[in-house]
Amino acid sequence: MPQTVDSAAVRTWCALALDALGREREEIDAINVYPVADGDTGTNLYLTVESARRAVEAVFEAHDPGGTAPGFADVSHAMAHGALIGARGNSGTILAQLLRGMAEVLARGRDGEHLAEALRTAAASARQAVAHPVEGTILSVASAASEAAPRGGSDAAAVARAAYEGARTALDATPGQLAVLEEAGVVDAGGRGLVTVLGALVEAVSGEPPARTPRHQKAVVAPHAEACATGGPAYEVIYLLEADDAAVARLRARLDALGDSLVVVGGDGLWNVHVHVDDAGAAVEAGVEAGRPHRIRITHFGADPVPARPAERIQRAVVAVVPGEGLAALCTEAGATTVLARPGEPPASGELVDAIRRAHAREVVLLPNAAELRHTAAAAAEQARAEGVRVALIPTRAAVQGIAALAVHEPDRRFDEDVVAMTAAAGATRYGELAVAEHQSFTSAGVCQAGDVLGLIDGDVAVIGQDLAETAETVLDRMLAAGGELVTLVLADDAPAGLAERLETHVRDRHLAVDTCVYHGGRQAAPLLIGVE
Repeated sequence: MPQTVDSAAVRTWCALALDALGREREEIDAINVYPVADGDTGTNLYLTVESARRAVEAVFEAHDPGGTAPGFADVSHAMAHGALIGARGNSGTILAQLLRGMAEVLARGRDGEHLAEALRTAAASARQAVAHPVEGTILSVASAASEAAPRGGSDAAAVARAAYEGARTALDATPGQLAVLEEAGVVDAGGRGLVTVLGALVEAVSGEPPARTPRHQKAVVAPHAEACATGGPAYEVIYLLEADDAAVARLRARLDALGDSLVVVGGDGLWNVHVHVDDAGAAVEAGVEAGRPHRIRITHFGADPVPARPAERIQRAVVAVVPGEGLAALCTEAGATTVLARPGEPPASGELVDAIRRAHAREVVLLPNAAELRHTAAAAAEQARAEGVRVALIPTRAAVQGIAALAVHEPDRRFDEDVVAMTAAAGATRYGELAVAEHQSFTSAGVCQAGDVLGLIDGDVAVIGQDLAETAETVLDRMLAAGGELVTLVLADDAPAGLAERLETHVRDRHLAVDTCVYHGGRQAAPLLIGVE
């Protein structure tokens, strides 16, 4: 049996840990009262390890089957990376950091001495990842395991066994360290899961399973769950984040001010962010400012904070972001709930969630109508889903695409069919706009000077001109070169007089069988928006 932590041992460890957590998941869920009594710690740990194992198995499957195992560096990195991208919940996120810390040290050596050092590094890095470490939690169990691991030994099995026993002893002490555990008559659920994972490590390196951890049943459930729902933050927010170290440092400070249970783990440009907050949108927006968040998950701990009486609830609504008052009136007349995006002031996700709530609908179609609102709209959609609303986000990148989607909206048909039709209409609409350059800059169409008129097509500068009307005509010709049946023009209040009539005439004379529809957008950043369907 292996007495070092080699590639095969890591593979076995992941498999055994997953099996053990699968058997004990419900028991661990049942004793989950801290930091939130939501009964999912065992499930979160299971999903985290499942992701780690899947990544390790992928390395083995991709390895050339020549009878040798893949390199340890590849396997250990896969384990840590898989846990990082699949981490769930507070304890799962901490476990991912523990595995990452161990992998970094074991890459230098895999005997007992290095395993002991790996456990110490893992415990320290996990504490650093938690904004406000609390004793009586998985952190205490990890620290005790590292302290119990003998130094200077070469037998990895002996080190793993000592760490496991130290963790078991620390787990039994957690009720005396944390009042909520003592009141409920349970040990810490996260620490309980870590003992299970360490037990799997003992078996992986020694070939012998350790003594089974005694069962710890919860004595009281409902009082803690109720207290959590009414007294703590309303949402758990988790996302992966691509960002540099400096941006993550700023993000930590901002999220720490927004909520609690903050854990940020990872490194080398990829991080897993976990926090409990009342404003889930603000937590996601902080991530957007720091880098590129994805795999955003928002869980609502309690009931819908803005309940509506059943009689007030309608079946379906559309929520649309619009750039000006004119389009707001148009969309409102068409039955949509609108959010006004003022020049230089894009709406926050909280505003979008409020609009979804105002719609009082069981089903909502969300139209962000701006490429830069993609992450904000996604965060709002997730928050609304956590509150029990079925939300479909159609990634409209411009107001004219939203108009096209709204034009085919039929609330009486099935939700999925309606979303498909609206998505197809938006996707079939090319969008353009005219803007005035504020300073010299390089564009995809060349260098522009301050005061130049920029004609954008699908978000890229395609034309640089001097006259607004002439530039608009050029943009229209390019957009219609690929065909089209309907041109939509949305003019700002400060657009030149007669511009709409000139462009209508241009389309009628140059492009036969193409209709033109004109709307007045009111005060909006772009003097002219163009859509071609």
